[in-house]
Amino acid sequence: MPAKPTAAQRRRAALREALDAQLAALGDPPYSGPDRPSPVLGACAEAVLRARDSGAEPVRSAVKAAVRGTLAELAERAPGHSLEVRVPPYGAVQAVEGPRHTRGTPPGVVETDPLTWLALATGATSWREALDSGAATASGTRADLAGLLPLPPEGRPGGHSSGGQRLG
Repeated sequence: MPAKPTAAQRRRAALREALDAQLAALGDPPYSGPDRPSPVLGACAEAVLRARDSGAEPVRSAVKAAVRGTLAELAERAPGHSLEVRVPPYGAVQAVEGPRHTRGTPPGVVETDPLTWLALATGATSWREALDSGAATASGTRADLAGLLPLPPEGRPGGHSSGGQRLG
């Protein structure tokens, strides 16, 4: 009897499936890049933003997978509990070192919509642009994500694609 896939394996498979669905919706071939989580996540976020930029409706499963994956990446890179980053309806994470809250609203909150979050995570939109346009809201002393975004994918420092272009 084959072993049951782990939660991480199921998430990785769902991300890959969502990426290929988004690429198909764009008329592109399936993803053929490295089969590691970070490059697949970056490719999924980029494909969702390309769909948005072309005027097409992004594939919901791709948006969901990319948002959840990038939120998890943020929490891993900036562990802590002093800031809650909310991207409804897909997820929220606690991040950034500082005082831990145990009840109610945390001392810092960032909230934005899924497509703005992906644009921030990939570097297609700057933190300042998102705040100034009202696409993101931030409250609390630790709610400045400018130093944490974009989230550079593994092997592509600074949020750039392998071709040297800005992600997104």
